[in-house]
Amino acid sequence: MRRFTAEQLRTFAAVVEERTFEEAALVLHVTASAISQRIKAMEQASGQILLRRSNPVEPTDAGRTVLRLAQQIEQLTLEAERELTGRSTDRRLAVAANSDSLATWFLDAVAALPRAERIFCEIHREDEMHSSALLRSGTVMAALTADPQPVQGCSVERLGSMRYWIVAEAGFAAELFPDLSTTPSGRISGGLTEEQLASAPSVRFDRKDTGLDSMAEMLARRHGLRPQHHAPRVFIPSSTEYHRAVVLGLGWGGIPEQQCAGELERGELVRLVERPIDVPIYWQRWTIASPALETLTASVRGTAARALRE
Repeated sequence: MRRFTAEQLRTFAAVVEERTFEEAALVLHVTASAISQRIKAMEQASGQILLRRSNPVEPTDAGRTVLRLAQQIEQLTLEAERELTGRSTDRRLAVAANSDSLATWFLDAVAALPRAERIFCEIHREDEMHSSALLRSGTVMAALTADPQPVQGCSVERLGSMRYWIVAEAGFAAELFPDLSTTPSGRISGGLTEEQLASAPSVRFDRKDTGLDSMAEMLARRHGLRPQHHAPRVFIPSSTEYHRAVVLGLGWGGIPEQQCAGELERGELVRLVERPIDVPIYWQRWTIASPALETLTASVRGTAARALRE
């Protein structure tokens, strides 16, 4: 196989990022025909189809490997230019973070980056159970994940655990779970019935929210019941609005301790189980020698040490 040129790799990355040949042509100041010829030459050199000509275009499995290569070379080139010229060139890092981390602590890590370093993050919001796929595809260079197994070409470190409480608004709980009582210290007496669980709505983030499925099973199990998989659901695809939906009594849910501690202390929210749920959070990143990525990793590590449970 012939090696790809730097021009070809830049072209491939631009097409994937801009999602059409025409938009990539505008960014690279060439014609769409030139873009098509470069991609075709790459596919001939590799002997594989790298892009699906859909609308928008999508990389194939082989194309994701090429995309990762293109982005790594671009990142290393920028770092080398910065060192050789001494200029403060802008550096963009694509990272993935789950919505709860974004709403509670991750932006603090981004804000702590030294302004003089000229590091700008493109943050992709993705559930921690699924963010590893963005690393595999080359879409991001680093990600918060729930997976301790490193993606090929990545290193992984445990940052800590995010603590969640299964809670409901006090009036919601009194109406739908009338036999349940909670003391200010969090001790629970009474219990739930399967009929109550089957009729009580839960608030879900989206249809990929497997974490709430686990919490629903835990809630049932800790009250000696069978899970009620057909209970009504409310979908709120934003961490901040999800929290507000539970506070407003749209349903019960699992909320990070950083978000719900005040409402629990004031009695506006009540716990439905006595023990919290600690979800491990890992930081996975490309194993390339990138000072910008090292700087971001140090900031994420330090912020997580203050914000997360051990």
